[in-house]
Amino acid sequence: MDSKLFGSCLDAVRNAAPLVHCITNYVTVNDCANALLAVGASPIMSDEPEDVEDITSICSALDINIGTLHTRSIEAMERACARATSLEHPIALDPVGAGGSRLRSDTARMILERFHPACVRGNMSEIKALAGVAASTRGVDACPADAVDEGSLADAASFVAACARRWSSVVVVTGAIDVASDGERTFAVRNGVALMGKVTGTGCMLSALIPAFLAAGDDDLISCVAATSLMGAAGEAARARMAGQDGTGSFHTYLIDALSTMDGEALARACRIEAL
Repeated sequence: MDSKLFGSCLDAVRNAAPLVHCITNYVTVNDCANALLAVGASPIMSDEPEDVEDITSICSALDINIGTLHTRSIEAMERACARATSLEHPIALDPVGAGGSRLRSDTARMILERFHPACVRGNMSEIKALAGVAASTRGVDACPADAVDEGSLADAASFVAACARRWSSVVVVTGAIDVASDGERTFAVRNGVALMGKVTGTGCMLSALIPAFLAAGDDDLISCVAATSLMGAAGEAARARMAGQDGTGSFHTYLIDALSTMDGEALARACRIEAL
């Protein structure tokens, strides 16, 4: 597939400047806002139940991240999802820590079953938990046994495609190799560096970027794959910039820099995407 197609998705986001409502976790809320601003979108954060319907109404897409759940945020998620669904706005669900507690798993399944998000993005352990087949969990991190590598890629792709068909959503599983499918088409994304797992927020940032790409695009799977490749390519660019005593703090800064300076042409050159 022509890599320019994925680069054009980033250009579309910068041209459209979509406003994205994020109900996300308070550990990474600032990172998500800065990532959206870096790609030319606009973030707005609200999890007050009496506020979210109005906020969702003026936005183009909705990001639901269950990383720091509480009773009022669950009510806010339901109300925002209902309004987004009525307006036909894309919803992206990040089931952070699904499988780690009954509350997280039940909330993620409720959103999935009632509101049918356009995209579900998580690590393999979270997606397995959501599908009811996970054997164990490490909280918000994927279990080592669930790592997607060259040896497990074919099985992972089959599982992700089956989930996408079952949920009628694009499913994106991120890890050493990212896998994305809409149930008919499946892609592997090989962008990214291990250092991305050493700073908090890279997954949440991607989950915030995905609805911006969905709002600006016309092919949900291609939009999700482009956003996933962009995040990984930005990580590669940030890692390449590090020198001397630079550590994870510098990497985090360079990551936002890379997101803010990359354009469609640069993404087309950097993306490493394979149709499976």
